[in-house]
Amino acid sequence: QVQLVESGGGLVQPGGSLRLSCAASGSIFSIPAMRWYRQAPGKERELVAAITSSGGTNYADSVKGRFTISRDNAKTSVYLQMNSLKPEDTAVYYCNADVLLVIGGVVGSWGQGTQVAVSS
Repeated sequence: QVQLVESGGGLVQPGGSLRLSCAASGSIFSIPAMRWYRQAPGKERELVAAITSSGGTNYADSVKGRFTISRDNAKTSVYLQMNSLKPEDTAVYYCNADVLLVIGGVVGSWGQGTQVAVSS
């Protein structure tokens, strides 16, 4: 079906930067939208950023001006450039995509998550 694989997480000091990547593979016809979610300890999963195939973007208020979401030319990968990281950005970050399958139908696909820790 569809597989999403995240990479790029790790430990970084406050004020530092990380770049997360997510690659989609499988019997994909198109991916109209891709998103990054995150879930911090003791909190609900929240939408961090979203991007459509046309390039439109949306960000959570907490990351506006610091994070940038982008896609590759093939629209099968999504990236999250995270700058000026804060301890409250610590969370498991999940890639999510709306996927139109070659055989027909639409599925919501999730990656396994990648840990981001912001600490001195």
